[in-house]
Amino acid sequence: MIENYFYWISTALLCLLYVASAVMYITKRSWVRQALADLGYPEYLVPILIAVKLLAVAAILSRVSVRLSDLAYAGVFFHLLLSASAHMNVRKASAATPAAVGLVLLISSFATQNAARDIPSPNIPAATAKQPSLD
Repeated sequence: MIENYFYWISTALLCLLYVASAVMYITKRSWVRQALADLGYPEYLVPILIAVKLLAVAAILSRVSVRLSDLAYAGVFFHLLLSASAHMNVRKASAATPAAVGLVLLISSFATQNAARDIPSPNIPAATAKQPSLD
């Protein structure tokens, strides 16, 4: 039962982080473009990142397909790693804090998803997967 709550809280916070980021990318477009340029990224990535962030949230929450959901988790994982790395490379370690928080939420959400979802992911280690009852 605790894993169920842990999953939904971490997943909700992760999705909230991604939706808030996408909304910020939309509402503060010029600031975001400048921030990405400071990190060495082209400005054409902004609309792509908006779409990918919102699609990742939809895939994780809806779980239309376990494979698609796991793929979204993988994409978010790499995005957060690259985001943290980009901030560290320009010597702005404090700006990597949201990515670090996102990584913690992502790992806890992914690791506990089988406890909360009906269709288990085959990519979760057996120690955290639902165990059949002996009753």
